[in-house]
Order: sequence, then structure tokens, then C-alpha cells
Amino acid sequence: MSERPGPDAEVEAALRREFAGVHPPSTVTRCVEAAHYSALEVIGCAQRGLVEGIARRHLEVLAFGADDRD
Repeated sequence: MSERPGPDAEVEAALRREFAGVHPPSTVTRCVEAAHYSALEVIGCAQRGLVEGIARRHLEVLAFGADDRD
């Protein structure tokens, strides 16, 4: 898990469980980090619900893309 404590670590842990068997933990970490920085850049804060929603969508799109390649 990332070394970042707090809400992002909780989001990361939840998404790792949700996407276990779909994405490796490192992909989940990258998506949570990207979501965090995207939220900061666009609206100036990174609320847990927003970060979780953005990261989940990233992971869903990546899974969909992987299914298309199969």
C-alpha cells in the first residue's frame, strides 16, 4: 500500500479489495494517486469521495480496455 496515511490510504485499500483479480495493487495505487492530483488540480481539494469516484472510474475503464483486447 502507499505510504500516504489517511483517507487516500483507506480508498486505496477499499479499491484494492474491489479490484483484486482485475488489477495488480500497483495499478490501484497509481489510479488513486492520479485521482488525488487530478482533484487538487481541477477543484483545489481532494475529498475522499471524489478521489474514490475518479479512481474507481479509471480502474473500470482500464478493465474494460483489457477485456476488449482479449
